Amino acid sequence: MKITRIRVFKTDLPYVGGSYGWGAGNAITVSRASVVVIDTDAGLQGCGEFSPCGENYMVAHSEGVEAIARLIAPKLIGEDPRQLALIERIMDHLVQGHGYAKAPFDAACWDILGQALSTPVWMLLGGKLTDGAPMYRVAPQKPTQETIVEMDRYREQGYRQFQIKVGGDWAADIDRIRSTVPLLKAGEKAMADANQGWRVDNAIRVARATRDLDFILEQPCQTYEECQQVRRVAQQPMKLDECVTGMKAAQRIVADRGAEICCLKISNLGGLSKARRVRDFLVDNRIPVVSEDTWGGEITSSVVAHFAASTPPEYLQNTTDLMNYNTRSTGIGGPVARDGMLYATDVPGLGVTADFDSLGGPVAEYGA
Repeated sequence: MKITRIRVFKTDLPYVGGSYGWGAGNAITVSRASVVVIDTDAGLQGCGEFSPCGENYMVAHSEGVEAIARLIAPKLIGEDPRQLALIERIMDHLVQGHGYAKAPFDAACWDILGQALSTPVWMLLGGKLTDGAPMYRVAPQKPTQETIVEMDRYREQGYRQFQIKVGGDWAADIDRIRSTVPLLKAGEKAMADANQGWRVDNAIRVARATRDLDFILEQPCQTYEECQQVRRVAQQPMKLDECVTGMKAAQRIVADRGAEICCLKISNLGGLSKARRVRDFLVDNRIPVVSEDTWGGEITSSVVAHFAASTPPEYLQNTTDLMNYNTRSTGIGGPVARDGMLYATDVPGLGVTADFDSLGGPVAEYGA
């Protein structure tokens, strides 16, 4: 089997809630999705997607996939997409770093391999260990009363884990945490996610002012070292997110016991192939993980769902239904969100196809 054509598509994904506020004054209303579609001489077609949470998020932007395609797509034409390790090596040899832009090419090849073997991607990742992954839902930065109403609405939909966005005004964030966390019901969990937004001193102030509350403190500061300064003071479990960038970061976290939970954004790690290795290393070292990505539609959500399904349930903190954060789609099919749980399909491959009506024409095309 050979790759015969590679196309890149773009589409806007408007946030279903209007404005999505996070971190230190960041807000997005639209994410610009990049979708890669790979065709083969066997008639199989695979797809992958990268969607950033704002143009400045983790130095990733919506032009990255299109830019990297000019370098790697001509070299991938004629290669066997089922040779996942070879495809990964070719991309890494041609371009150092920029894993977020390589991720959709990697996902598309996993998709094709699953179709070729008539098996879902979760089987290729080791099998279905979690049949229905618990989801969290984000409560973006809004006035506290609006956040409480929003959490109630998500609770009615079956969500039992909530990510409360903080990271702006630290004093207001203390009030936001103290007003929402005590409202949690039995069995519910909350993450106060600063998205790197606080200075160390202010993060310590927040941790001390809320030390009597049971919640997870997520990525309070920008760097790993700063987060560790806060960790030495904080009573809450710490979840690291943006600074979990690859295997070296994971090895350091394990060596330092630097976090109770690690969020694995698949694009941030360079794609499904690399994310799988990081996930397995962390799980082997008894650190639970989150299966998610920076943003995305049905295609990204499919990758996230298969990744979650192949993670041991006792080490899967949660996942999320990114496709339900948008008013437009990138794919047809994909995972099902029901009663607060995300279910990967049993369809061969990722179980999703590109929504060409939503995507429109390609912005770049290589091969036949």
